[in-house]
Formats: sequence, C-alpha cells, structure tokens
Amino acid sequence: MIRYLSIPLLAVSLSACVSTPSPEPAAPSQSSVSAPTSANAEQAARQFVKVVQTVEPVAEAECRARTTDLNCDFNIVVDDRPGQAPNAFQTLDKNGRPVLAFNIPLIATVRNADELAFVMGHEAAHHIQEHLARQQVNATAGALIFGGLAAITGGGEQIVQTAQQVGATVGARGYSKDFELEADRLGTVISHKAGYDPVRGAAFFTRIPDPGNTFLGTHPPNALRINTVRKTAAKL
Repeated sequence: MIRYLSIPLLAVSLSACVSTPSPEPAAPSQSSVSAPTSANAEQAARQFVKVVQTVEPVAEAECRARTTDLNCDFNIVVDDRPGQAPNAFQTLDKNGRPVLAFNIPLIATVRNADELAFVMGHEAAHHIQEHLARQQVNATAGALIFGGLAAITGGGEQIVQTAQQVGATVGARGYSKDFELEADRLGTVISHKAGYDPVRGAAFFTRIPDPGNTFLGTHPPNALRINTVRKTAAKL
C-alpha cells in the first residue's frame, strides 16, 4: 500500500543516490525539472505503482533471507511536500518500521521503470544492510573521540560540545560512500530479481551532478557507482 507523507519527516534518515543535503548535491536543481502534463503525471503514477508492486515483495524476501530479527515490512510512501528537488531516502518510523520515501519530482523525472526500480532497490538495501544503525554507531564514536580530545587539551564546555558535533559529522560521513556502494550492489540484485535491468536503471546517474571524490563527501563519484552496478550485474 502506498501512502502519502505530508508531515515533517524523521530527522534520522539516509539520503538517496539521487539527492543529498550535504554541500555536494547529487540531484538536478528543481528549476531543471519541467512541470509534468496531466497525461505524463498519470503515466508516472501508474509506473510507480507497478514498480512498487513488483519490487517490494522481492526486497522484503531479500531482507528476510539476509537478516535475522530485522523488520522487513517496508512502508513505501510518497513525499508530496512542495518545493523539493527529486529525492528518495530510507528511514524508520517511530515503531522501527522501515520507510522508503519517494518525492513527486523524482517519480516524475525518472525516464523508465528500470531507473525507478533501481532507486527503490537501492533504498531497500540501505535498510537490509542496517546502514542507519551503523551510521549512528560511527557518529557516536566520532563524537566521543573528538570530545575526548578537546577535553584532554583543556577545552571548556562549549569547545567540547562543538568538538562532539564535529566528531559526530565526521563519524557519520566516514563510511557513507562505502554504504552507498554497498546499497548499489544489493540494489542491483533486488531490481534484477524483480525483473528490471539495473544497468539501464543506473543510467540515472548520468543525468545528475557528479559529487566527485571530495573529502567527507556523502556519495561516491557517479562513474564509480555505474561501474559497481555493471560489475554486480555481470555476475548475476
């Protein structure tokens, strides 16, 4: 069942392969997205529903096969808040149920079902590989280390707090590129098993700004991601 999400989203989430809140954007600007006609909007909606119906059961089966005691009941929602660039992300609701959110600009701008299925598989993979929990552990470790160093060097309370915040950011981003590549690999498997072409789906990366290989960037270079998908698909 697809739900619409109009309320503020949970603060803890993983940005998708298509957009990121960091200074290295990985999504086209909203001004580059033309308003869909009613016919195109209906076609995009039908495509989204079909992809959900085919990818969701495969993702849930893959989740159950690869994990133990992890909630695999995905809740796929449409984020209809206005004024957003195309984006999708994975988060958890207050009960710990995995949420895969896709906003309307993303649904309207993918060129085919393969692209949408790959993005959906990628987001599901973030949950299956427990990236949110692992990200939180890294952030906590970073905060403790930076805060401890500040305290040892005689920093006051404000300096220690600032150091903890910086450490949490560094810790959270330390493995974010690896997480994205892991999700690309498993997302390739999921979309393939659902009957889609992940290599064709990964062509989405050719139309979004390349984040490059920046220090503490949250996403790897687009070329590396496409190559990762191709290598994974070749083994299937």
